[in-house]
Amino acid sequence: MPADDKTNPARANDGRTSKPLTVKQEREARRAEKVEAMKKAQAKATRNRRIAFGSGFGALGLIIVLVIVFVVTGGSSTPAPVATQADGVQTFTGLSRNHVSGKVTYAQVPPVGGDHNPVWLNCGIYDQPVPNENAVHDLEHGAVWVTYDATKVTGDQLAALRAEVPSTYLVLSPYAGLPSPVVASAWGAQIQLTGVDDTRLKDFLTTYWQSPNAPEPGAPCTGGLAAPGLVS
Repeated sequence: MPADDKTNPARANDGRTSKPLTVKQEREARRAEKVEAMKKAQAKATRNRRIAFGSGFGALGLIIVLVIVFVVTGGSSTPAPVATQADGVQTFTGLSRNHVSGKVTYAQVPPVGGDHNPVWLNCGIYDQPVPNENAVHDLEHGAVWVTYDATKVTGDQLAALRAEVPSTYLVLSPYAGLPSPVVASAWGAQIQLTGVDDTRLKDFLTTYWQSPNAPEPGAPCTGGLAAPGLVS
C-alpha cells in the first residue's frame, strides 16, 4: 500500500478511537499549525512595533512641549519684576500706543507712554536731549528712561549716574524743565528723585527695567534711531 494510505489511529476527547488520519492529512495539519503560529508571532511583533512607535511618538511630543515651555518661560533673558515698588512711584493707565508722525503733546514730563514715532530710539547714554516720540517707543519695549537736569547734575555726579544705570534697555539723557533733578520713567510709571544718590532709583530699575508688564517686552532697543549726542 502507498505511504499516503498508511493510517495513524487517534483518540477522541471522549476516549473513543476517532477516524484515523492519513499521513498526508497529518502533514497538512502540522503545516496549518505552523502557519497559525507564524501568524500569531507576526501579529505580536506588529503590536510591539505599534507600542514602540506610540511610545516614541509620545516621547517626541513631550520633548516638543518641553521645548515650547522653555522658549516661552525660560528662554528669555528678561527678568520678572519685583513685587514691591519704590516709594513715590506714580502709575498711569489707559495709555494709547498708536504710531504717529510729528510731535506729540504728552501729559507727563517726561512722557511715560502714549502715541509715539514708529521708529524707536537706540538705547544708550546721550549728552543731548532726545526726541520724546522715539524714546516713548523704547518704553513700550520695556526700557527705562532716566532723565536729569543738566544744570544740577554735572561732573562727578553725572559720571556716577552713568555708572549706575544698566547698559541695555536704558536711555539716559538730559531733559529741560524736569520737576526734580532726576526723573526715571517706564511705560506707565514714573518717579521723581532728589538726586543721583537717591536710592529709589535702584529700586525703580529693579522693578521696571525690562518688565514683562510693558506692552512689548523684549522688542528691539537697537537698530532704530541714533539721535545726536549718543555717548555709548
